[in-house]
Amino acid sequence: MVDFINIGKIVTTQGHRGEVRVMPLTDFPERFEQMDEVLIYHNGERKTYHIEKTWYHKSFVILKFREVQDMNAALALRGAFLQVTPDQLVDLPEDTYYVFEIIGLDVYTPEEGWLGKVTDVLATGANDVYVVEGEDGRPLLIPALKSVVKKVDLDKKRMVVELPPGLKD
Repeated sequence: MVDFINIGKIVTTQGHRGEVRVMPLTDFPERFEQMDEVLIYHNGERKTYHIEKTWYHKSFVILKFREVQDMNAALALRGAFLQVTPDQLVDLPEDTYYVFEIIGLDVYTPEEGWLGKVTDVLATGANDVYVVEGEDGRPLLIPALKSVVKKVDLDKKRMVVELPPGLKD
């Protein structure tokens, strides 16, 4: 399990009063409205910042931190990640997983055995796609569908899949 999860990245300032523009890295950007504080990881340091105000502009979340009083202080945070601990994650429905939980899983088929490890998860719009790299180093793209992914066992760090015809050929 990871210690900290990125939920946003500060991309620039917003206005001149110390607000920051955050690109959400979460499927739940509304979570910022319920948060009083957040961890900010920047330049190798992690500090707690207190959220005073939250609003939205286009696809960004705009945050005002108590500790940031002007545009120069906000500009110094550009590139920083907003993080939470695992106990602060939003609960997901059954059989739904966070990307960081899927990456690193060993992937098996009942017939062929070990296929490789999940190295990335691609969001395609229709469904996610797991990038699995085996011993040959070539990526195998596996659709994250219930008809393909038969079992995910986070404790054993493994996934069992039934590949559709023609996928592994």
